[in-house]
Amino acid sequence: MHLSLLRERFYRRDRRSVAAAREFAGTAATDWGFGARQDDVVLCVSELATNALVHGVPPGRGYQVRLLLRAEGRVLRVEVHDSGGGEPEVREPEGESGRGLLLVSEIADRWGVGGRDPGKVVWCEFGHVPPGGGHRVEQDRTPGGLDHLQDQQLGLALRLLSLAHLLVADPG
Repeated sequence: MHLSLLRERFYRRDRRSVAAAREFAGTAATDWGFGARQDDVVLCVSELATNALVHGVPPGRGYQVRLLLRAEGRVLRVEVHDSGGGEPEVREPEGESGRGLLLVSEIADRWGVGGRDPGKVVWCEFGHVPPGGGHRVEQDRTPGGLDHLQDQQLGLALRLLSLAHLLVADPG
């Protein structure tokens, strides 16, 4: 028998909700033994929640973050539900904005988009890494497809660049 654990929370359309969603996800990741992947989970939740807030949540609405622990504790799934239409796209890294899904595709083991009435759900999954166990070698990076990681450092480099970008103050 396979049991799943579930935590979910609804957030109103408010810029402060992304920080609350990050804290919610980080706590669940730690509680469920995914401490080695906590930063990955938190960063992906931040990007997906921001996308929902900016692109998918009409005024007066909100979005839902769900975290599921599946496959006997080996897979942590993140789902962000919003009521907006359209399907999100991974953009090129050279752009000045819109790199959220690119980061998710590089950091999460798998990700995808599904329909929901109304709106959509964008999800990503993380395999369990034992404490001190290092990072995974292969990752499924495309919705529904398998893409073997050819350069293990690429994901780390993108993560560091995104964090460095957050530390630079906007002169405007």
